[in-house]
Amino acid sequence: MTLLITNIKELLQIRERTELKVSGADMKELPAIKNAFLLIENDVIMKFGEMNHCTNIDADKVIDASGKIVLPSWCDSHSHIVYAGNREQEFVDRINGLTYEEIANRGGGILNSAEELQNTDEDSLYEQSLKRVKNIIKLGTGALEIKSGYGLTVDAELKMLRVIKRIRENAPIKIKATFLGAHAIPKIFKSDADAYINLIINDMLPLIHKENLADFIDVFCEKGYFSLEHTNRILKAGLEYGLTPKIHVNQFNAFGGVPLAVKNNALSVDHLEELTEEDINALKASNTIPVALPSCSYFLSIPYTPARKLINAGLALALASDYNPGSTPSGNMNFVVSTACIKMKMTPEEAINAATINGAYAMGISEDYGSITTGKKANIIITKDIPSYNYLPYAFGDNHIDQVIINGKVVE
Repeated sequence: MTLLITNIKELLQIRERTELKVSGADMKELPAIKNAFLLIENDVIMKFGEMNHCTNIDADKVIDASGKIVLPSWCDSHSHIVYAGNREQEFVDRINGLTYEEIANRGGGILNSAEELQNTDEDSLYEQSLKRVKNIIKLGTGALEIKSGYGLTVDAELKMLRVIKRIRENAPIKIKATFLGAHAIPKIFKSDADAYINLIINDMLPLIHKENLADFIDVFCEKGYFSLEHTNRILKAGLEYGLTPKIHVNQFNAFGGVPLAVKNNALSVDHLEELTEEDINALKASNTIPVALPSCSYFLSIPYTPARKLINAGLALALASDYNPGSTPSGNMNFVVSTACIKMKMTPEEAINAATINGAYAMGISEDYGSITTGKKANIIITKDIPSYNYLPYAFGDNHIDQVIINGKVVE
């Protein structure tokens, strides 16, 4: 099956196969071809270029993209899309003045979601979650990381990871799985956090490894959740089972979590709403990519990740949704890109780079996803007729997507 897209107003994010991420000042550059064509064979990008070079191409299907922009699909490297129920009452509680921490301290937050999930059977959890995944695919997401962490028991964490595995097997997009058993301390371990860490290391990890249920390991390194010592123990244990670290850090407090993540060769450090010079220096000496979650800052009314500091320091930056029931009940990466421009003062070029190739890097998949590159997967977005790509983040309330193509097929 060959698919030819012609008369593309502008084809964005043209990269060489060797470019795995974009850093610092280079993030302001978004390589593009105007009046372009793109040829897809089965699920792979085969050829692209200016329309005057589109000759002698016989395709099974042709799409005329006159007036439209084509770009790679979004790569969302941080989500909690597998969950049960919702937390809309906590949304109202915050409107009435309670903080995220206050809600958590009285049994809400992550512990609320954990109780709901523990009481939900696997098939129901799968159906709820797959529906969300299908929705974000229509919004342009073509690769997705999904975390566990709403189980907090051996059985419930395994249930979540098995659901993620089922989604990986049945959804058309690339799925990476992260074990986040260290998302919160369960109530029964409140006075003995070490016992819960031992449960993660001695009981959960061996079973996860046996069933091959995860690619990454994550920890919520934050005051009131998991200390530096706990985080270090869990990350090292995960590494012994071949799980690469990706950690939640600096959401509310900066107290050494970023250097610790770098020391453990973390692929990414996510959140970073609080940031120190020590953190930036540690990242500059590493291959660890910072990941910002602007929708979370928007929803919780907390500070935004200081994108300008990170980019001006020469670092790469990725953007992700943080889709979850408590602090970001949305997986709309179009809104993420807009919010990054509006609130974090990222340029449209920086935001698109951060949500495509750098998002792919933060999942370890940028060799095959995140750019328009010969030989990469044919996961792309075709916009509606819009003035320029600047219009994508500018008109943040509109849906600018005309068609989404995943693995070379138009999503219906």
